[in-house]
Amino acid sequence: MNRHLRALLLLPALVLPLAAQDGTPAEAEALVKEAIAYAKANGKEAAFKEITKKDGRFQKYGGELYVFVYDMDGKVLAHGQGASKVGVNQLKAKDPDGREFVKERIELAKAKGKGWHDYKYVNPKTGVKEPKTSYIEVWNGCIFGAGIYKK
Repeated sequence: MNRHLRALLLLPALVLPLAAQDGTPAEAEALVKEAIAYAKANGKEAAFKEITKKDGRFQKYGGELYVFVYDMDGKVLAHGQGASKVGVNQLKAKDPDGREFVKERIELAKAKGKGWHDYKYVNPKTGVKEPKTSYIEVWNGCIFGAGIYKK
């Protein structure tokens, strides 16, 4: 068998594991902590810009794992899914089950300062509303978070 054909046959074995990768809870938590460290070192505005930047350092797995930042009133300050979400107040946003997930996120932030919460959200890779869990942590009056889709 010639080497080009062998290389072609091996391609799926190399690509499929990369496509199948999903974020883990540990990665989501680490990404939040990394974003907060970046904000501490470079300032909030620089961090918000980097978090919102398409294909920025705070987006993983083709955009499936990303950082978001809200203020304590539900306004989006930065979002890994793009600038169109920034500036929008999401306090009354509901998931497909009717849960006011942003309101729940703020309540958790105020009560504990950090933690995990569950809701449903559109997966940017599949375009489907899927169960998701997000880790959030408060720093300097802002809620930094990142979530993973439950498979």
